[in-house]
Amino acid sequence: MEAAFAAMPVEVKEGLLALRRLIFETAAQTPGVGALKETLKWGQPAYLTPETRSGSTIRLGVPKQGGFALYAHCQTTIISDFRTTFPDDFEFEGNRAVHFTPGKALPLDQLGLLVTNALTYHMKADKHARRA
Repeated sequence: MEAAFAAMPVEVKEGLLALRRLIFETAAQTPGVGALKETLKWGQPAYLTPETRSGSTIRLGVPKQGGFALYAHCQTTIISDFRTTFPDDFEFEGNRAVHFTPGKALPLDQLGLLVTNALTYHMKADKHARRA
């Protein structure tokens, strides 16, 4: 994984590592998530919950237009739900990503909500299915 981060442009590395720390910290503090697996998907750092299967994969990457981004599976409601809560606070790429500008402070409290929702996405779906 170190090689993946080492290959990232210098100007985005700090922000990506801050998001990585947020993902691990949030997982550790969120009941039911379990241990995270850090791997590469499409050459990007990706975070999965294989032990509990509680969440949907989160990826970190560098979009073609620059900056850096946190990606969620586009067929989930993770990004759209976050956009509903914070419609004007972030730059979104459809239902698949939130984009960030290098050097600009990351609102970690708000982003913690996004990460929590991704890491518990399937837990919520299971609750809704049991109620139906």
